[in-house]
Amino acid sequence: MTRVETIVAPATPPGRGGIGVVRVSGPKVPEIAAVLLGELPPPRAARFARFLDARQEPLDAGLALFFPAPRSYTGEHVLELHGHGGQTVLEALVARVIELGARRAQPGEFTLRAFLNNKLDLAQAEAIADLIDAGSREAARAAMRSLQGEFSAMVRGLTDAVIDLRTHVEAAIDFPEEEVDFLADRELGERFQTVHDHFDAIEQSARQGRLLREGMTIVIAGRPNAGKSSLLNRLAGYDAAIVTPVPGTTRDIVRERIDIDGMPLHVLDTAGLREGADVVEAEGIRRAHEQMRRADRVLFVIDAAEDPQAQAYAQEKPKLAPDVPVTLVLNKCDLAAGIPLADTQAGPPRIALSALTGEGMDTLRAHLKSCVGFKTLDGGTVSARQRHLDALARARRQVEEAERRLHDSRAGELVAEELRGAQQALSEITGEFTSEDLLGRIFGSFCIGK
Repeated sequence: MTRVETIVAPATPPGRGGIGVVRVSGPKVPEIAAVLLGELPPPRAARFARFLDARQEPLDAGLALFFPAPRSYTGEHVLELHGHGGQTVLEALVARVIELGARRAQPGEFTLRAFLNNKLDLAQAEAIADLIDAGSREAARAAMRSLQGEFSAMVRGLTDAVIDLRTHVEAAIDFPEEEVDFLADRELGERFQTVHDHFDAIEQSARQGRLLREGMTIVIAGRPNAGKSSLLNRLAGYDAAIVTPVPGTTRDIVRERIDIDGMPLHVLDTAGLREGADVVEAEGIRRAHEQMRRADRVLFVIDAAEDPQAQAYAQEKPKLAPDVPVTLVLNKCDLAAGIPLADTQAGPPRIALSALTGEGMDTLRAHLKSCVGFKTLDGGTVSARQRHLDALARARRQVEEAERRLHDSRAGELVAEELRGAQQALSEITGEFTSEDLLGRIFGSFCIGK
């Protein structure tokens, strides 16, 4: 992939629609436009035009917009053709532009060029994909804030604080003959505290943003007829799963995406766990255990009227993955009135509810949010990804190691080196320091034409 080539791709998704957009970017845009349209449109003005084939006959007709470099999305010459949305028409336009010297764009290549041409940084580029994929209004607003540069500004503020700290340490190294011990003064401790405060603020916002983007995966498990499918239906707000008195009704995984105050939940209802199942149900049970091992949390449903002491969970516990947290859901509490339930002070968290009446569901929703630290959204939440959190964690560890070395040995060179590593980790978020492999992974996940 070279930056001197001109690229083309549809910017609208495949299928039928009233309007279809073809985007072209690169140095050959002016000459391609002159041949395809008969003239180069004036900059940043929509003009009606016929899109001509090699015999000068119209392939389509619509609006043409020309954005000369550098004032364009990619920073290069860009041409947008707004025609009709049929797949055949769009493919004909792309083929014609390729005839005139362009090539098909790779996934995310337009945004990659915008990044390489300093039109946006890496965090802003990722926010574009997050905005396209947003599954809720809250996620879209968080992505828009990142796209507008709020997350990048937070990262740059933290980076500046680290640089300020590193500069202070290196000054002490460069001027050892000074009578003042810069590595022992009070100001240096205050600078470290400033950096820690920056980390706390940005990590809290980034964690919320990652939850908005990725959510958490919840697996509903338990014995047959404990009320698993009823719980799924109550969470979803409609009959997503079949509910009958017959044990073993659910034999495969039923998946639903549910929002709780903007936080997406990927909820999986599974086959009832029991011995002696037939071949089909046994396969469903195997899949249930497989999904439980992958889950962020398991809701183990207990029939509180039939099993108030949660013996079903005690019997199943040895088979569960030890690193996956479990919440016991004591269902059918409307039928268990007066029955002493399992001790709520021992073992995993327990929530009593009725999937039939809805009693206790608000408590369950609040519990799921608290499990991952999700809070009511405010204006400071930005879109973030796991790689951002990983980079922040690495940077924080190196700052903490720098502070430890300072207190233990006053080794200024080692302190400065740890701070340099923290600065580099932070720069990976915005793309000031990155690798081609990372860029390939990020932009390869974009849709064609963006």
